[in-house]
Amino acid sequence: MRLNADFSHFACVTPEEYQWVDSPSAGVERMMFDRIGDEVARATSLVRYAPNTQFDRHTHGGGEEILVLEGVFADEHGSYAAGSYLRNPIGTGHTPQIGEEGALIFVKLHQFDPNDTLLAVPAHRLPWQPDRRPRIAYKMLHTYKQERTSLERWSEGTSISYPTLLGGLEFLILEGTLSDSEQSYTAGTWCRYPSGSAPALTAGEQGVMMYLKRGHLPAA
Repeated sequence: MRLNADFSHFACVTPEEYQWVDSPSAGVERMMFDRIGDEVARATSLVRYAPNTQFDRHTHGGGEEILVLEGVFADEHGSYAAGSYLRNPIGTGHTPQIGEEGALIFVKLHQFDPNDTLLAVPAHRLPWQPDRRPRIAYKMLHTYKQERTSLERWSEGTSISYPTLLGGLEFLILEGTLSDSEQSYTAGTWCRYPSGSAPALTAGEQGVMMYLKRGHLPAA
């Protein structure tokens, strides 16, 4: 499968375009944003677990990044409430086991540098930090080489014009709205700007909170 697999082009999926598909484990569904490969793939997805479900044990051949959006995600290593951020490096494995609340997670697979390391961040417990840019607060989730991953909260009307981005930029809107020169995006929207782009983004009337990653995409 190849879905939004050309990283030299802008890609975007809104909630109105979601198409949930069953995974190999009963009660577990995926909403794919980008994907290169079949069951083993470089992928960016939402994964939705019904209450009291389990995903078969698997090993991360290319690493796994998880942001827990709803419910509680758990495995044999621990339980992670909504807001938790996990990084399972190349070669690690686990068996997700979901309780009565179910869970919704944002997942990125096979996007690790081989030298990157494990990190679990209880981001729901961390305070928001004021950014050097006015009217923006952030929670730093992870940095490695030029890659930077954060949660960001912009006040209403905040506008940022990014310089030309080496490694591109990707976001998932968690609350509020965000617009660029083309259109406005609501909560649940995922967008990816290629390396070499220079997007201008503006928060809507209610502001915006988003997962944001930059510096991780191949050069155009």
